[in-house]
Amino acid sequence: MNAQLHHITPDRIATAKLDNEHEAIAAARALAQRFKASASRRDKERLLPFAELDALSQSGLLGITVPEQYGGLDVSNTVLAEITAILSEADGSIGQIPQNHFYILEALRTDGTEEQKRYYFGRALAGDRFGNALSERGTKTVGHYNTRITRDGIGYRVNGSKYYSTGVLFADWITVFALDEEERLVMAFVPKGTEGVEIIDDWDGFGQRVTGSGTTLLNNVYVHADSVVHHHKGFERPTTIGSVGQIIHAGIDLGIARAAFAETLDFVRTKSRPWTNSGVDNAADDPLTIAKVGQLAVRLEAALATVERAGRKVDVAQIDTTEENVVDASLAVAAAKVLTTEIALEATNALFELAGTASVKLDLNLDRHWRNARTHTLHDPVRWKHHVVGNYHLNGVIPPKSGAL
Repeated sequence: MNAQLHHITPDRIATAKLDNEHEAIAAARALAQRFKASASRRDKERLLPFAELDALSQSGLLGITVPEQYGGLDVSNTVLAEITAILSEADGSIGQIPQNHFYILEALRTDGTEEQKRYYFGRALAGDRFGNALSERGTKTVGHYNTRITRDGIGYRVNGSKYYSTGVLFADWITVFALDEEERLVMAFVPKGTEGVEIIDDWDGFGQRVTGSGTTLLNNVYVHADSVVHHHKGFERPTTIGSVGQIIHAGIDLGIARAAFAETLDFVRTKSRPWTNSGVDNAADDPLTIAKVGQLAVRLEAALATVERAGRKVDVAQIDTTEENVVDASLAVAAAKVLTTEIALEATNALFELAGTASVKLDLNLDRHWRNARTHTLHDPVRWKHHVVGNYHLNGVIPPKSGAL
């Protein structure tokens, strides 16, 4: 093992040890209560959540997917999605930040060496945060990469430019995705502060404003050989890398939808006026409003049930990774992502429809829920999930092996 795998020992309060899934859920709820209180102000003033991410590290939640043989809790994917939803309901930006962290840990579980697993899983259990340097601008598609990793003696050099580097501002490790000299996709762990890495806080999207999703510039960055994972192998055979990553995205949208629904209920009960011709004294007694709220509640319940079912299928595929189980998980997660996308957009839009004109005041900042939902749901188009599911059922075409499925 070389020196790089001893590079980071952040000075932070000892990470809590979570003994079961109930404790993990409780920890998420405690954090959510804290995060929710200042979420609107963070969004309005674009205050980056460094303290909140430190609290997340200390909570022990960043190590919940580490396999038991490496000292982790190895929570079910249903619980992982629910914890994501809990955090996202409190603050959609904070809920999104660890998505790449957990994706990276799943990729490590799938294709890392034993030495890499022992070390990086240990760092996750200690509260280290893994950010991504994945997507690029100016390529033919989002699945193409210009960033390159080339041999340099016993190690490598990385050169390129990344955008949408979610969470990288808060990361202890920058996980760079690059093509090697044989055009194969690899994943390289680069410690924060490594020479040649420049992180620019230039994310200016109207939603998910404090995810730290800026530009990462990589100028001849040196990477030790044992910090490189052959990520391409995870898409040359059936794996759950994509379905784990996607069920977390579904959890984010579910949480945002819940937040908007809760805001709707509160506003209609306490502030909205009934429509002139409704014949009722309180907005909460308007039969059309009641029916719309019921419709939203039903669709939220359906989305949650689909996420839970998909999580169980991903669990099965992780344990028994056959093509049949992986396809079953991928299709179920695709369905969950479709339904959570739809309810996130519907619930955040219905908030204003039902609450009325008074709800659009700038000081309330209720539009952050719609902005967060609209921004996050653009990550991968659900129309292609419909296509993948339909093509499988109609023509027997196996879903492509992808991080987006």
